[in-house]
Amino acid sequence: MTGSAGDDAGSGPDRGDRDRAGTRGRLIDGYALVVFDLDGVIYLIDRPIPGAVEAVGRLHAEGRSVAYATNNASRRSSEVADLLTGMGVPAGPEEVLTSAAATAELLRDRLPAGAPVLVVGAEALRAELRAVGLRPVSTVDEEPAAVAQGYGPQVGWSDLAEASLAVRAGALWYATNTDRTLPSPRGPLPGNGSLVAVLRTALGRDPDVVVGKPEPALFATAAHRAGAGRTLVVGDRLDTDIEGARRAGLDSLLVLTGVSDAAELLAAPESRRPAYVSVDLAGLFDPAAVVRVPGPADADGWSVSAADGELVLDGAGRPLDALAALCGKAWSTGAGPRVRAVSAAAGEALAALGLAG
Repeated sequence: MTGSAGDDAGSGPDRGDRDRAGTRGRLIDGYALVVFDLDGVIYLIDRPIPGAVEAVGRLHAEGRSVAYATNNASRRSSEVADLLTGMGVPAGPEEVLTSAAATAELLRDRLPAGAPVLVVGAEALRAELRAVGLRPVSTVDEEPAAVAQGYGPQVGWSDLAEASLAVRAGALWYATNTDRTLPSPRGPLPGNGSLVAVLRTALGRDPDVVVGKPEPALFATAAHRAGAGRTLVVGDRLDTDIEGARRAGLDSLLVLTGVSDAAELLAAPESRRPAYVSVDLAGLFDPAAVVRVPGPADADGWSVSAADGELVLDGAGRPLDALAALCGKAWSTGAGPRVRAVSAAAGEALAALGLAG
């Protein structure tokens, strides 16, 4: 696989390579391919996140390879590409990898041509199944060989009931993803994982196969398709994007424009820790807008200690440098994510990071 984080111990820009301002060179210069999550990174539902269009345009202008990997199973790859293009981000279907398409391909390899598959989800999932030669159905009476469950805003009790009956009758159960929530301008909404949890409760078992992130298939496929060298995954969720990148052996950048926040980052287990953190996609190009994590507990003007199960921040400097220092202490001691400020500057940094109070 290309782009493995294990290619060398200091993948990406070397943290010792600093300019006179005390920051690294551009993060993007260490990578040939950038794989973006979509919801929470490029857009929220159907609105572009500020700065995202410009960032992707800049990558294209520099001749860098770009791909998109999304757990959203409610749109086909071609529809996602059209949506991106309509937002000002030129994209082709071959650059987009959805959990719906990956689910259809896996079921195609498992089942005979024309096999019936009961679909719980949006029309996009049905279309992907048809495209690989399988037959979408809606009821257990049609004797489905498998259940394909993906997110759809119209999924209801009757859909879940038919799926429950089909699995009890012996059908395979494939879930496109298990995201508990999905981002929206109004806040997190129930995702496919919440719907999967309904069937898990009713059936007393897990799906036979979960296709989307944090499983590594989407990222590994993107890196393989591009064949472009070192790969950076950019996501907003620790439990899907970042864990999936780590499973695929790829470096990752967490952006704080979607689901996961600084408090969740401080409490993250090792399997969900990114290599870098930035507020938004400006961190790809601006050394002052990104940090490598974890950082030293005493550096860049900050000092972090641990006392009585909480983190104590003192000093002054950039909020992102404070976050790197907090990660260093939290991950090495298990303290936090409660943080107490000593200095006024520390209080301002915590407020900027959403860690105050």
